[in-house]
Amino acid sequence: MSTAESTRASSAADGYGTTSRGEYADEPPGSGWVAFAGTMLVLLGTLNIIDGIAAISNSSFYTENARFVFSDLNTFGWIILILGTVQVAAAFGIWAKTPGVRWFGVIVASLNAIAQLLWMPAYPFWSLTLFTLDILVIYGLVAYGKRSLA
Repeated sequence: MSTAESTRASSAADGYGTTSRGEYADEPPGSGWVAFAGTMLVLLGTLNIIDGIAAISNSSFYTENARFVFSDLNTFGWIILILGTVQVAAAFGIWAKTPGVRWFGVIVASLNAIAQLLWMPAYPFWSLTLFTLDILVIYGLVAYGKRSLA
């Protein structure tokens, strides 16, 4: 590397590994969204596992007189528990940058978003919160997933 190239390289990046535009020198644009999506998938998955176990064990945590579109709280508990487990697996695939796993993450987050809307009679505000996080995960993976996973 010549002296001119090293001067340009040192002026383009500061001591913290960021470029003059504020981006990290070693990460492509949008990689923060992908990391956020993976982190949120682990968080959502863990919360879904806890919610599923609480619903299966007939906990008094949920609304007593909830009427579901189909079936009962116990069935939705199993659905949420299984989705939570799959979400955690998808998050580890996203963090490992496995090719094609971003679409699996999008599918899992979409299924969880639908499940949260169907789960709403059990705990309405919590379901809307998890639904919103699912939408952010889908955005992060669709808009920026190809750049950092491919």
